[in-house]
Order: sequence, then C-alpha cells, then structure tokens
Amino acid sequence: MHRNLNHYFEWDVDSWSRAMKLWERGLNLAGDPKNALEIGGRRGGLSFFLAKEHEMDVVCSDLNNPCNYARPLHETFQVADKISYAAVDCTKIPYDDDTFDVVVFKSVIGALGDLEKQKLAINEMYRVLKTGGVLLFAENLQATKIHMLLRKKLVRWSSYWRYLHIKDTSSFLSPFRVKEHRSTGFIAIFLPDGILRKVAAFTDKILCPILPSSFHYIVYGYGIK
Repeated sequence: MHRNLNHYFEWDVDSWSRAMKLWERGLNLAGDPKNALEIGGRRGGLSFFLAKEHEMDVVCSDLNNPCNYARPLHETFQVADKISYAAVDCTKIPYDDDTFDVVVFKSVIGALGDLEKQKLAINEMYRVLKTGGVLLFAENLQATKIHMLLRKKLVRWSSYWRYLHIKDTSSFLSPFRVKEHRSTGFIAIFLPDGILRKVAAFTDKILCPILPSSFHYIVYGYGIK
C-alpha cells in the first residue's frame, strides 16, 4: 500500500507523507467512507490516493477546474472513472450540508492569506461533511524566524501566504468531536528534492520529537464530525 507516495504528495514526500499513518487512522474511524472531496487538488494526487487505495468516488477540485492538470494522472493509473472535477472556492463550497464522507487537503489554506478566511474554509469543509465523516489535512506551519526569513527570499508566493501557527490547528479543529494532529519537518524544507532532502528528512524524523512543535513546518491530522 502507498507505493505511489510521490504521486500523492508531489514534493518533499518523505516529510509530508508522514501524514499518511494518521490519515489512515482517521479513515478507519470514519467507518466505510464512499465519497470524498479534494480541496485545492490541482494535479489530483490525493484524489488518486482515495480512489486507488480506498476505492472512493472523489470530486477533485481547485479554484479553477483542475481536470486538464489532474486527469492525465488518473487515466494513467486507471482511476479516472471514479473521479470527477470541479471549480471550488473553499470559502464557499458549492455543495449541500452532509454531502461527503471525506474532505482532504494539503498545503491549501495558507493561500487564503487571512486567518478569518482560513477559519471560514475549515467551517465550510465541516459543513459539507456527513456526521461521522472525516477531514484529512496537512498544512504549512510558520516554524522559526529563520524559516520565515528564507521563505521571503526564496518563495515567490510568501508575500500573500499566511503560514499557520501550531496553535491555530486546535482552534480550527474545535467543532470536530474527535481529532488528532501532529507536526513534523525542520531542515528538509531548506533543500531541493533529491538525495540531500531525503537525508534531511530522515534527520528530521530523529530531531522533531525533541524539538518544540513551534519549530516544525508541517502540521497534519484528522477531525471526525
């Protein structure tokens, strides 16, 4: 299982894919989920994950319809028949209450640039989940001042991106009756994808348990409605 991690997570895979174990726990708690919504899908990696590994019917969405970007991957791995595509603004999700068993996103709500919009997005995801459904998430954290300084110099979208503080996560998850989250990542973010980043990610796996969570740059987890 999970042999397609590079397709599911795309970048910094060794760090971000640590979410998978906790996500699987959330999916188990959700029972036998049948349908899902991916928010901010673009290339559709997480839609692929849910369709391939859990045989769900998935709506792969982004602010603009991601079909042209995502469908080639889904066709290659023969899951396109289980996936549809839609343009979705995560602050105004165009589906009825209690529609989905699963909502999933990775590195999305930072782009909203504002705490209140981020809260609204999470509330919208909560609204469209069925009772007993699960939100799966992984998002960028502020981490240290050095992380933020380097982002300003190296990341072109850092001028509008609002990186979460670790404390935001508990607030966002407060409506959910069962929730769990963890954080990870420290030095791997500073290196390009490849062998050096893999070594750094392995080092992070050792370092992160002894570092304050406020030093980490990824938060991940689940919430059960």
